[in-house]
Amino acid sequence: MKRIIYALAFSSVLWSCKTTSSIATASKEQVQVAINISDIIEDKVMVTVKAPSITSDKITYHIPKTVPGTYSEDNYGRFVDDLKAYDKKGNLLVVNKMDTNSWSISKAKTLDKITYLVNDSFDTEKGTGFGQDDVFSPAGSNIDAGKNIMLNTHCFVGYFTNFMSTPYKVAISHPAEMWGATSMTDIDSSATNDVFVTSRYAELVENPIMYSKPDHTSFIVDGMDINISVYSPTGKVTAESITPEMKTMMTAQKNFLGKINSTKKYSVLLYLSTMQDGDAKGFGALEHPTATTVVLPEVMPKEELVKSMKDVVSHEFFHIVTPLSIHSKEIQDFDYNDPKMSKHLWMYEGVTEYFANLFQINQGLITEEDFYNRISDQIERANAMNDTMSFTTMSANVLTQPYKDQYVNVYQKGSLIGMCLDIIIREKSNGERGILDLMQKLSNEYGVSKPFNDDELFAKITSLTYPEVGQFLATYVAGTTPIPYDNYFAKVGLSRSTTKTPANVFLKGQKPYITVDPQTKEIIVLPNIELNDFYTSLGLKGGDVIMTINDKAYSLENIYDMIGASQNWKENDAITVKIKRDGAIQTIKGKVKLPYEEKQILKATDASKSQLKEAWLKA
Repeated sequence: MKRIIYALAFSSVLWSCKTTSSIATASKEQVQVAINISDIIEDKVMVTVKAPSITSDKITYHIPKTVPGTYSEDNYGRFVDDLKAYDKKGNLLVVNKMDTNSWSISKAKTLDKITYLVNDSFDTEKGTGFGQDDVFSPAGSNIDAGKNIMLNTHCFVGYFTNFMSTPYKVAISHPAEMWGATSMTDIDSSATNDVFVTSRYAELVENPIMYSKPDHTSFIVDGMDINISVYSPTGKVTAESITPEMKTMMTAQKNFLGKINSTKKYSVLLYLSTMQDGDAKGFGALEHPTATTVVLPEVMPKEELVKSMKDVVSHEFFHIVTPLSIHSKEIQDFDYNDPKMSKHLWMYEGVTEYFANLFQINQGLITEEDFYNRISDQIERANAMNDTMSFTTMSANVLTQPYKDQYVNVYQKGSLIGMCLDIIIREKSNGERGILDLMQKLSNEYGVSKPFNDDELFAKITSLTYPEVGQFLATYVAGTTPIPYDNYFAKVGLSRSTTKTPANVFLKGQKPYITVDPQTKEIIVLPNIELNDFYTSLGLKGGDVIMTINDKAYSLENIYDMIGASQNWKENDAITVKIKRDGAIQTIKGKVKLPYEEKQILKATDASKSQLKEAWLKA
């Protein structure tokens, strides 16, 4: 999963993700599920689950508390209403709700089916979609009758105790004008019913479906069939409009991975939010072995939308390597209601994020300067976290405090761990091999169906590489010693220096200077905070409503245009701002005074190491 936090509807990046799969197998015994999205009842979907043969007197039906990759306890059972159980004669059986996510059913030997209604999570999101009770939108559900159903399967379908390995057959009845985008194969040819079969519950969870009016494109890259599906409420964005950039990016990713990846089908499901009450507000993406769900604001300009898609989809796509092909027993046998977390988020999320940046310089999509700036930004963000916390300890305990608050560091320091390991392997192999080679060897050693033991991974990695790699892992990943990044930069001829650079006018780090009134959609300068030079030089105050800048009107609908325009402002440019203060409209004229901040930059300074640097970035 990759999260993008928009403090008011824009920028600043965080991350997170998802795993496991298996190949469908035939079996006489199935859990049969019927989901009716044709007849929505008070914004709820009816689900009927036909039980397998049960030999115990009691059975428990569970909806997940947690799904792999979200690293949070979301309690999807809270969206389930009116669960009932019936025997084969249609008589009601006694159901006891044990907790938010579990229902115990008596006389289970006679159980024929259960029924229940499912609410959608998008309706419950507050603020930016990252509140304590919010489900991260790409892991959630949407029910908008006749328009869109975001059907993350774990939100709608649960499992019976001891039947997680039983095949599932899921039938979904839907309006003829709505099409289900998914990587699963529909085995029903009718226009209003889709049927999917998976080998077990975990495979079903890894296959989201998005129903909406058909808007999709497909293309083939090196034998992989890629489908891009889009739901845009106003039709502002189409699948066709973003496909060229997606094809360029995913072609480069396939070229970078080479023989590691053998996935045959991959779907990108893009949901664009209105950002209104009852709609998604947690932006980013959630990865699955053959799909990515993405949620972003529809108001984003095309350029920013494509950039965000590149960032989030590239990260999610690389999860094909880990944890799909390389993962621990905790992930292979994931317990959806009492999860045991793996120690190796540095690899699942960190190395994945590192690849998401490395492939772009490797394939010529960004410049060396761009790549170095990304590394510098990651170091700055990592340094704001607890730099002496053991990464393996944090990973194993990520669902609880104080480790939970440090989770985001897997996308900063975790990526930097991947970088350092890459440099060590390149140096010791005289540039011949890097971390991609290591991941290939681990993939060959393990694979989709063969997990590793958490405590044995470091020894295995060391045996496949060099003693120095093992020492690094023990000291800086399992240990509590901060990484001396300059030592590793020196190996490839890089060094860091400090410079003053113009900062964002509207955002300091992850803290905005402005907000949006959800009712009026007006942009407001935040009150009771220390404003930067841009505001003080113009005499702007907290509570001022920004109506126009340089005669262009701004509101929630085009806030990204305002942010984008500010990136082109130069020191002492003339500027005119119309504001509303205490109900009175006034116009302020002046000059732009940009805020400045000290920033570390990374540059190549030792030409004698250029050969190793080129092997690191381009081999």
